[in-house]
Amino acid sequence: MNRVYNFSAGPSMLPVPVLQKAQADLLDYHGSGMSVMEMSHRSKWFDEIIQNTEAGIRKVLNVPDNYKIGFFQGGATQQFAMVPLNFMTTGTADYLVTGNFSKKAAEEAAKFGTARIAASSKDKNFTYIPDVKAIEYDPNASYIHICQNNTIFGTTYKDVPQVDGIPLVADMSSMIFSEPTDVSKYGCIYFGVQKNVAPAGMAIAIIRDDLLGKSAKDIPAEKIPTMMNYTTLLDKDSMYNTPPCWCIYMTGLVMDYLQNEVGGLEEMAKINHAKAKVLYDYLDGQDFYNNPVQPEYRSMMNVTFTSPNPDMDKKFCAAATEAGFVNLKGHRLVGGMRASIYNAMPAQGVNDLVDFMEKFRKENA
Repeated sequence: MNRVYNFSAGPSMLPVPVLQKAQADLLDYHGSGMSVMEMSHRSKWFDEIIQNTEAGIRKVLNVPDNYKIGFFQGGATQQFAMVPLNFMTTGTADYLVTGNFSKKAAEEAAKFGTARIAASSKDKNFTYIPDVKAIEYDPNASYIHICQNNTIFGTTYKDVPQVDGIPLVADMSSMIFSEPTDVSKYGCIYFGVQKNVAPAGMAIAIIRDDLLGKSAKDIPAEKIPTMMNYTTLLDKDSMYNTPPCWCIYMTGLVMDYLQNEVGGLEEMAKINHAKAKVLYDYLDGQDFYNNPVQPEYRSMMNVTFTSPNPDMDKKFCAAATEAGFVNLKGHRLVGGMRASIYNAMPAQGVNDLVDFMEKFRKENA
């Protein structure tokens, strides 16, 4: 088996034991004579899958009982509209813009009310996170929205807004399940699954009960499109229509892997911190490559860096691909390189990447 080290920001690597389990089940899931990709979502087999998957998420993330969990199509991008449609009850919400996806979320919310930019790090090309304790939040805001880890720019929040009476909504697409999360700090957590959880094609939302059953100001709940209404979908246990069955199944396998093979999120965090430290320590110890992010806001999941010039960046990416390190090209908004070192990236992959980077540096400095 010739597997490369895939540093893609998403869809990303999945744990090999998870892929092997899915492979074993592919033609015949638990004696059903069918693949999960073929069976009815109303079947007893799939009912067991979706219930076990939700239970796995609750256990791994320690989700309190007063939160509901939903599985949705449309990815995190659809959540950009679902959040204001369901939660912007006062007609306004505060958005912290710290990268491309929080900017897109604010732009989408502005279609349904006032998406007030309470803070932004655009002034320094999103290389830092504003001090969340120094921001003046609108006391009339329906919620505060953040993108907790910025995939493109390689930054992450070390602290999150906590304002009495104003729920926090967080897009955690590129950092969920990488470390323990205190779910009780949030009114809603949502994430696309294609980075740390499952194949592309689904978003998951974890929503506090008291936020449900409402709607954006001047938009009656019955006017919200059915497939954009959290309450309608959650009341049907995410099966109002045919759900993304394969993604739900794969999510369940990943939850089993995190709990039973890794040992939970505290152990996962230790592994992830160690991987990130290897790469950041290398970047800080030489002057050929540069990481632009202020150190205190560096992402544990997405490490951005550049070489001396754009032509050298291209040469690096081509050589890296040839050596088996794929998808290291940075996003078009920032250029350079980006190593996404999600949960499934083995420590050896990061060690080998650093060895390759040093070899390339010596050959091209």
